[in-house]
Amino acid sequence: MFARRLAVPLVPFEQFGSVDLTIDGADEIDCHFQAIKGGGGALLREKVVAAASSRMIVIVDASKVVRRLGEFPLAVEVVPFASEFVRTHLANLGARVGLRSVEGEPFLTDQSNHILDAAFGEGLRPIEIARAIDAIPGVMEHGLFLSEIDTVVIGRGETVEVRRREHTAEPRQ
Repeated sequence: MFARRLAVPLVPFEQFGSVDLTIDGADEIDCHFQAIKGGGGALLREKVVAAASSRMIVIVDASKVVRRLGEFPLAVEVVPFASEFVRTHLANLGARVGLRSVEGEPFLTDQSNHILDAAFGEGLRPIEIARAIDAIPGVMEHGLFLSEIDTVVIGRGETVEVRRREHTAEPRQ
């Protein structure tokens, strides 16, 4: 691993109650700093780390910047026992839902949960959908990051654009 070769100390997250800075990517991000993450399947861990972070920077290429979220399927991490139950609820919210699989077997997250990929398309209303998904028993987390991101770094060919969220008096969720 590159970090070990450079003698960068690696410490398990379990040893920390907070993190100063998180830098990560996103599958889609809009002009309101709302993003879909979880395409790699680590959305629960990513959400926990983001919530523990004082600042979060997302780095993307220009193709990930969208006018409206929803083209990329929304990952929803569920306990295996509740997969079909949650799938039905997501479908009732207007999504086309599929169980993520690898070589014909359900994909398992780091916590041994399943991922349902929910394609909402233009019907994705981020805040409303996040609340509805949060209310479904069996859901561990979803890939909507609505208030966690502070800065977006966008690569556009040979140039880089940096966007910073204007902070209000409201605390991050």
